[in-house]
Amino acid sequence: MRRDGARYLTTRRWQGALARAALRLLDDPDADPSEGADLRVPVAHALVELYGPDHGSEELTRFVEAMVLVEAAPSASPSGPSPG
Repeated sequence: MRRDGARYLTTRRWQGALARAALRLLDDPDADPSEGADLRVPVAHALVELYGPDHGSEELTRFVEAMVLVEAAPSASPSGPSPG
């Protein structure tokens, strides 16, 4: 993430991980379709992709909660080029 004034923006690296996670979930024939509406699921997958599976469930839960707030906020994605 990067800060732009009073708001936080996600980087291309994060957006790519989130998009890949969403595609994996859509392509998984065993996935529960009701999970598609829950932003926490692809966010958790993206976090594990970027930072690995070595974090405890409590730590991952805190990361997911924080990133869901950022993703759900208006203009979470940068409008122009971003580092990362």
